[in-house]
This record gives sequence, structure tokens and C-alpha cells, in this order.
Amino acid sequence: MNILHTDRTMETTPGKVQWKRQVMYFIVALLLSEANSELGRFSVAEEMESGFFVANVVKVLGLEAGELYARGPRVASNHNKQILQLDQKTGDLSLKEKLDREELCGATDPCVLPFQILMENPLQFFRAELQVRDINDHSPTFPNPDMLLRISESTTPGTVFPLKLAQDLDVGINSLQNYTISHNSHFLLHTHIRNDGRKIPELVLDKVLDREEHPELTLTLMAMDGGSPPRSGTAQVRITVVDVNDNAPAFVQSKYLVQIPENSSIGALVVTVSARDLDAGINGQVTYALFQASDEISQTFGVDSISGEIRLKKQVDFEAIQKYEVDIEATDVGALSGKCTVWVQVMDLNDNFPELTMLSLINSIPENIPESVVAVFSIRDRDSGENGRMICSIQEDLPFSLKPHLENFYSIITEGALDRETKAEYNITITVMDLGFPRLKTEHNITVSISDINDNPPIFFQTVYTFYLRENNSPAFHIGSISARDSDSGINAKVTYTLQPLETGDLPLFSYISINSDNGHLYALRSLDYEAIQTFQFTVWATDGGSPTLSSQALVQIVLQDENDNSPFILYPLQNGTAPCNDLVPRAAEAGYLVTKIVAVDQDSGQNSWLSYQLLKATDPGLFTVWAHNGEVYTARPISDRDAIKQRLLVLVKDNGEPYLSTVATLNVFLVDGFSEPFVKLPNESNNEPQTDSLTIYLIISLVSVSFLFLVSVILFISIKLWRKNNASKGDHLRSNCQFSGHLVDIHGMGTLSQSYQYEVCLTTGSGNTDFKFLKPIIHSVPPPVSDRDSEEHQTTYKCG
Repeated sequence: MNILHTDRTMETTPGKVQWKRQVMYFIVALLLSEANSELGRFSVAEEMESGFFVANVVKVLGLEAGELYARGPRVASNHNKQILQLDQKTGDLSLKEKLDREELCGATDPCVLPFQILMENPLQFFRAELQVRDINDHSPTFPNPDMLLRISESTTPGTVFPLKLAQDLDVGINSLQNYTISHNSHFLLHTHIRNDGRKIPELVLDKVLDREEHPELTLTLMAMDGGSPPRSGTAQVRITVVDVNDNAPAFVQSKYLVQIPENSSIGALVVTVSARDLDAGINGQVTYALFQASDEISQTFGVDSISGEIRLKKQVDFEAIQKYEVDIEATDVGALSGKCTVWVQVMDLNDNFPELTMLSLINSIPENIPESVVAVFSIRDRDSGENGRMICSIQEDLPFSLKPHLENFYSIITEGALDRETKAEYNITITVMDLGFPRLKTEHNITVSISDINDNPPIFFQTVYTFYLRENNSPAFHIGSISARDSDSGINAKVTYTLQPLETGDLPLFSYISINSDNGHLYALRSLDYEAIQTFQFTVWATDGGSPTLSSQALVQIVLQDENDNSPFILYPLQNGTAPCNDLVPRAAEAGYLVTKIVAVDQDSGQNSWLSYQLLKATDPGLFTVWAHNGEVYTARPISDRDAIKQRLLVLVKDNGEPYLSTVATLNVFLVDGFSEPFVKLPNESNNEPQTDSLTIYLIISLVSVSFLFLVSVILFISIKLWRKNNASKGDHLRSNCQFSGHLVDIHGMGTLSQSYQYEVCLTTGSGNTDFKFLKPIIHSVPPPVSDRDSEEHQTTYKCG
């Protein structure tokens, strides 16, 4: 804990005033020597009107014109009242209100009121004093203007009779100076000065009294001060001459010394005095009373007239009066009296809590100021000795320190630059504790807020964001959101999102992606096509609203997910030609003979592009089979003479999407006896041949088929002969007419095939037949025809007519 010790030096009660300013920043400049911070003492007479000029601070401090106002001067005082005011522009120090010296200082002389001039920028204190001079504005007054003395006629000359003193609230030369008494033949007046400075009039018997001659005398007592002009007050002294009473009461002790604590209750016994009278009977009876008691003493103490017990009539306060001198008079019935003095010493107790007066307080400071003054305050304790010594402290775990200045003046300063993001508000408890017993303490809480500056950039929760988007999305589709957090506050924490201008593919980024600048929501501005672009990325900047602005960036990846929006496309056999695709199969082909292969692709990806093949319809459904995974068409059984020469196959090609898309491939297969017979171009048949179940139609078709087979057989026989003769030239002619020798499709072996095939799509360039297409395996040489089935599968030529 930061602990600083101080002594109690001021006795006035501090005003409960707290100055607040909304914006006030100090750079600590506390290295100035405080040895040269004395302004001296200024003097002013009491009863001067408000606004009376006291001094000019600018001239006293030797400042330049305008410098005083820039430094923010202020008058601070621990007194109950703010008695001075300072013009910050001219530097004139003047009275704030009319002063009454007697009210401010009472009997204290000189009347000196300490005050301070506080400079806020930079922080500096100047001590000064204001002396209030007394003027003669009070006359001496007697508490009892009518005094009665009973003097025995046997009293010897020279006997002294103290009279009640007059009181004058003025001090110095203006206070009570002397007494006079009216002219008479029996008494003289003598003035006795006591230890406390009070002047007591004493009547001295100069000539023996004779009751029979003058039973009663009346004198006029006058008290005069030393003012100019002097003031005076009078009282009447009536003297009754009584018969002889030989003995006056005498106190056991002429002086009593008593100590009482200041917290003594009302009615507490102070002391009991005792006097004895040697006379007998009624002349020996004694009564007690206060003698020459001032208003303060008569209000504080009371004496029992019979027992002599002195008790408190009100509580005493050490901070107000430390010592009382009480005179007690004992009087017998014969008016003879004796006197004693009781010295009452008030003992100080620790009954006053320390007091704190806040002179300056800053409620908000920026977080980037390395050192600044937060508060300036003063403390005091009205007790004395150890009871008035104080220690001042604040919490140890705060980034603030306590710095002493003049006696009982302190400031709280920051120990370095503060971070609002770490802690935005501090509660500081100022503890002032005295060293008395028991220890008393006062706590004062202040709250200091740390204002924000833009010292933190926005931070993304992720450095890379990945969003998945299905293709064919609707415009203005919400893709997702990104977010950045800024540790600052207010406008410094307001984050704005922007896209980095870059190009992705052939489309500008801003043409298909947008971002909400306020909340980071990403939207697709147009429908995206997976087949055109699968993924792209861009940068998003997050910028705060501070000055200067701070920013950060994050990478955003958009991954398109494929939808099944593309039907399979048939590469072979071509489906858009003017003539259907024809494949030739020898009638000698056995079961499992590879007729052709359907080649198809799908622009989708993943399972949406996985293709399967299914024989949908055929002239003879039992003659051919289609391999479901690679589209190869095989003979399911050996070919018989009853099978139609032209077989038409419809193969369904479908993908694996949900729902699936499909395409139908049409194949025309011709059954021939051999590949040597000339190619006969067959007319295209309508895709929508009428189907009839009528027996008559089947009979007609059978007759036509038999006739057609006979003719075909003759033609094939002649063609085989001619083909064998011109085999070499015919093979060269076919290969020379291939126009797409570079367009090869690799079909890996599946099913019953034992090796891979490459099929080449070719167009003939012969005159009059440019639409002819064929697909054949690529081999290095043409072997002679053999009967083995495996040889036939490797040498099969697919012709397109």
C-alpha cells in the first residue's frame, strides 16, 4: 500500500466543495521546487466590503500578461468559508464577502488565515496568508452592570475587593485598556492583570468605613478601550456597610488543577471545592458561586452553592478551547468572602475523523496518456498530537500513485499509459487514517473512466473462411457471414466490410459476389455454374471507424457443389447424323461377341457423372446384352438364321444423380455372313415404326424376311468373293479415308474383355457417302480372318452407314 505521513497543521474546518471539470488533462510537472512557493502575507482590515482589493497575483509571482489565465489558477483554503476570490484574467485577489475578525478568530491575535493559490497547468501550489486587522467596532461591556458589595465596617484600609471585569471583543490596542471609578473619599481603583492577559478591576479600601456615617455608597465603574476614538462601558457598584463579621471564608486550596476528557458528558463532576469559615453560627455558613465568570465559563460550568461541586453544563471540545480558568467565590452570611481558582485542562481524545476536501477531479482520461493528474485534494484532522497525525493511501493494485505536495495537499497521478481494453474503469478509494487511539479513518471513493482511442484493428474470428454453395443458386442468395471483432468502443469499434477488387476467371468479382458492409453477410448476385467454375477465393477487408482507421483482412473461399443438371451426352455412336449408326456383326459370331461400345460423357462431377447403361428396347431383346458399367454391347447367344438381318437397339444411358438424368442411344446392327460382301446402303427406318400384334402382319413380315434373306445371301456371296479378291486395296482405302485418327477414346477392359481397346471414330471421304462412320480397334496390322471367337472379337469392325 502506498502510505504517506503528514502532520496536522490546520485548525479550520474544510469546506465540502468539489470542483468537477469534464475535460482536463495534466502532464505532470511536479519537479518544481516547493521551497520558492511562498507568496507571503497579505493584510486587510475587517468589515471591508465584498470585492475589496487585496493583491495582484500576477505582480507578486512575476508572471507575464495572459500567463496566469493559461495556467488555470484557483484559490484553495481549509477554512469553513471561501473568503477570497481570484480574477483569472487580471490576477486581482479580492474579498469574496465582508469579514468579521471576531467571528473568524475570536480572541486570537493576530488573526491569520492561511490559503493556497493552486496552478493546475502545470500543477503547482503557492502558500500565502491573509491577516485580518482589527478595528475598534466593539465597546467594553459589563456582564452585570449592577454590582453589590457588602463590606464590614471593621475592614482595614488596604483591603482589596475584586470587581467584575468588562469584556471587549476587539484585540490589541482596540481591546479593554483601563478602568476608572467615580470620585469618592473611601476607595481607590487598581487594575490587576492576570496570567491570561485579562484586566480585572480591584477596589482598594483607602479609609475606614463607618456604617453609622455612611451605611451605603454608590460608585460608577467605567471601562475604556484604546481605540480611536475610544469606546467605553459603565457599571454601578453599590457598597453596603455591614456590621462586624470577624472571619471571611477561606478555601482549603487557593488553586485547583483538574483534567477532564473532552468527551465528558453533561453533568459530569469536574471538581469539588471547599471553604471554611471560623465564625460560628450563621456567620460560619458558606455559599459557593462563580466569580467574574465570562459567558463561556458560565455556560460551560455550574457550581452547587451548598456542596461546592463544579459540574459541566455543556460538553467541552479540545479543538475549541483547551484550558479554562474558573474563579469560585465562597461567601458567608455576613457578606465576607474568599476566592479560589480552578484550572480545568481539557484532554484531547481522538474524536474527530480525518477530513478530505477534493480540489480537482478528472472523471475521464484517454488511454494513451503516459502520465496525467487524476485528482488534487487536501486533508486535515482537528485533533492534536498523535490524534491529529494522518496517513493517506490508495489501493496498491491500481496503476495510480499518490504524490504529496504542500502540507496536507496530495495529487493522484497515473503510473503510465492505461489500456481501456484491459480495464475501462477504475474505482479508487482514498483512505485517510489518523494515528490516535482508537484509529479513525475516512474513505473517499472516486471513479475514473478510461476513454477509448483507436489502437486496436478489427480481428476476424477466422483467418480463412470456406463456404459451400450449390450451383444454379437463385440471385441474392445468402452464402454465409464473416465477422470481425474490434476491442475498441464507440465509433472506433464500428467495423465496415469491403471486398478486395480482384478478378477471378473471366468474371469480375463484383459481378457475382457482394457483401453487406455493416454485418459481413455474403450474397451471390447471380446464378453460378459448377461446370464453368468450381471454386474461387477473394479477400475481405474489415476497417474500423477510428481516425486513423485500422483494418485487417481474411481470405474467403467459395466452393461450388455440383447439381445433376446435365444429361449424359453420347459421343459414339453419333446421334445427330442424317443416317443412323450401323454396326455389322457376322452371323458366325458366338455368344459374348463384342458388337460395339457406347461412349458417353456427363459434364457433372462426382456421382452425378457416374454413368450406367441399360438395354431399353431391341428388335430381338434376347440377342444382345449391354454391360451396365462401360456400355459395351455383346451378343447374348449365337446368331441363328432366323434372326432378322437388321437389329435395332435402344440403350438407356443414365447418371447417378438424384434425380437421375438419362439419354437414349439408338444402334442399328446388321447381321452379315462376312465382311467381304459390298456395303449396301439401307434406307433409314422411322424411329416410330408402328407395332402391331396382328398375326397377318407377322406373316407378311416373315415372307418378306425370307425373300430378303435369300437376296441378301446371294449378294453376300458375291460380295465375299469380291472382297477376298480386293482385300488389300480395300483395307488401305478404308484407312486412308479416316479423318479423325487423332481422336481416340480409351476404353479399359471390363466384364469379359481381357484387355483394353482403343476405338477410332472415322468418316469416309468417298464420293456420295460422306456420312459413313465406323468405330474399330486400333491394331498395327490386319491379320487374316480366323474362325476363333477371340480373334473375331479383336478384329471386329463397326461400320456406320
